[in-house]
Amino acid sequence: MDEQYLKINSSLRTVEWKNNKVVMIDQTKLPNKLVFVEYDDFQQVAHAIKTLIVRGAPAIGVSGTFGLSLAVLQSKATSRNELISDLEKAKQILFETRPTAINLGWGLEKIMTVAKTGDSVEQIRELVISTAKKMADEDIEINKAMGKNGSVLFDDNDTIMTHCNAGALATVAYGTALGVIRATRESGKNVKVIATETRPIQQGSRLTAFELKHDGFDVSLIPDTAVGYSMANGLVNKVVVGADRIVKTGHVFNKIGTYQVATMAKQHGIPFYVAAPLSTIDLKTKAEDVIIEMRKGSEVTGIGEKKTAPDDINIINPAFDMTPPELISGIITEKGVVTAPYEESISKLFQANN
Repeated sequence: MDEQYLKINSSLRTVEWKNNKVVMIDQTKLPNKLVFVEYDDFQQVAHAIKTLIVRGAPAIGVSGTFGLSLAVLQSKATSRNELISDLEKAKQILFETRPTAINLGWGLEKIMTVAKTGDSVEQIRELVISTAKKMADEDIEINKAMGKNGSVLFDDNDTIMTHCNAGALATVAYGTALGVIRATRESGKNVKVIATETRPIQQGSRLTAFELKHDGFDVSLIPDTAVGYSMANGLVNKVVVGADRIVKTGHVFNKIGTYQVATMAKQHGIPFYVAAPLSTIDLKTKAEDVIIEMRKGSEVTGIGEKKTAPDDINIINPAFDMTPPELISGIITEKGVVTAPYEESISKLFQANN
């Protein structure tokens, strides 16, 4: 294992812009080795998002903006309108890589809005790249503000359960749910963490446990099937997870298995929190209209090269599920913590920040 890896609060970033290239950690290689990949073509970035080389809603949002930054450099356009047209095509390719996470569409739209204010090819190039870099820097500040807001909900000596990876690796740096856990420790409280393995891609065991261990946390890994056992036996005080999309009614779309964790938490009277930036909140789409990404069956029928299921078996492999608002104790954002009734409190949050 590569020990140079994580000092999360250092200059190491999951994704960044360097010398007109996108540099990111290849998360498919973790935890066995730390590999950085460099891209100079937006199609490569689209492939990286699709194949989970980069994952986590905030991280793919920023990766999308850097993809458009590559697209402005790749374009041979000689006029403003030609360049905007090239950007629209690149945006569509990037957007179609992951349909459930809202941050990707949010980032792409923001870049396109800025690009359209440019009067010349040169000005558009400059605007797109500088805006994308600024959005990456802001992601870290947003996560730190979210962490601070969430830290007051957790007590000294709490054991906090988390599902999937909502850490530095899911963002530019620091993390959403893990950012809250980090901020809780930074506020002087002692906390332990229980991480679920998060089958079938194992983001919990490969990424979250890896991150937390390297950051000096007392972390225990459990199978997804041991969530109920852990709660029934008093091993968990609180739960915090991230989100890929939250709709205005407070329905949360997150990694498959989140709904089960939330249901178990409700059953055992354990507070269940969601940490996500405002960019993850979708005020337009109804819960029933959110597209749940279905992934390939081979993620379920084997681990690496090892086959664990019979040939020609039917597979249902959704990447995400929906947790209804009645199971959620609070949603932690960079602008504060909101509680039920969510439609009202989320609306007020946006009104206050307009």
